[in-house]
Amino acid sequence: RTAPYLAPAPAAPPTPAPPRCVRAAQCAVCKGRRAAAPTAMSFHWPPLESNPEIFSDYMHTVGLPAQWAFGEVFGFDEDLLAFLPQPVIAVVANVERLKKQEEKARGDPALPVQFYMKQTGNLDNACGVIACVHAVYNNLAAMGGLPEQSVLGKHLAATSAMTPEERAAALDSNTDFQAVHVSKAAEGDSAQPSEQSDVRHHFVAFVLVDGKLVELDGTKAGPLLVAESCDDVLRGTIEVIKQRLEAGEYSDRLSLMTLNANPDGM
Repeated sequence: RTAPYLAPAPAAPPTPAPPRCVRAAQCAVCKGRRAAAPTAMSFHWPPLESNPEIFSDYMHTVGLPAQWAFGEVFGFDEDLLAFLPQPVIAVVANVERLKKQEEKARGDPALPVQFYMKQTGNLDNACGVIACVHAVYNNLAAMGGLPEQSVLGKHLAATSAMTPEERAAALDSNTDFQAVHVSKAAEGDSAQPSEQSDVRHHFVAFVLVDGKLVELDGTKAGPLLVAESCDDVLRGTIEVIKQRLEAGEYSDRLSLMTLNANPDGM
C-alpha cells in the first residue's frame, strides 16, 4: 500500500527589509541615530576648529580650572601680544605642515618632560585635544593641579605610569573624552571635512621645561627641544614659527592660541 502523497508546506515568505527612509537627511529619527554616542570601538575623532572659546569650553568641561583659559594670538607684533592675559604658560599652534615626513622624524623619546603621548592612527584627528593635554599636563605646578575627580584628573592618574603609546590607547578608549569631543567638534563656523585628505592642519603644543622650549607633537618621534634657553614661551614659540615659515616647513595659513590666566575666572 502506497503512502498518500503530501504536498510540501509552502516556504515561509522572506522577511521584508525595513523600509528605507527617503528623507534620511531631514528625518529626525535618522538624525537621532547618526547622533547617538559612538562606542569606543567605532569612534573616530573629528577635527576641532582652531577657536579659543571652543578649546576653553572643552577643557573646562573636562576639568581645567576656571582660572585658566585659551586666548587667541592676533599677530606677532608686540602691541598685539600685549593684549593677551598674563601669564602665558603654553602655546597651541595650528599649522599646515609642508614637509610632514621630515617633521615626523624629529624628536627625542628620551627627552624628559612631565607628560608626552603619541598620536596613533586611531586618534586620526585628535591632535587638538592631544595638544591641550600636553599643554595642561606639563604645567600642573603653575596651575596648582587638577580636580582629582575631573576627566583630566582621572585620566592623568590612570596614565601617569604608561608609555606614550599606551597613553594613546588610553585616550582613544576614554568615553568621557569622546563625549565632550564630539560635541565640541560640532561647534564653530568651519564645516567638517568629508574626506580625511581634506584635513590639512595639525595642532602642536609648545611648553617650557626647565628653562627650555619644547615642542610636543604626538606624530613626532618624541618631544622636540627647540630652544636650549627660553623664559617666554609665547615669544619663543613665535620665533620658531617664523623660522619654519622662512624655511618652507609651514604654510602661512596658521593660527596660535595661548594657555593663559583667565580674567573671567579669577
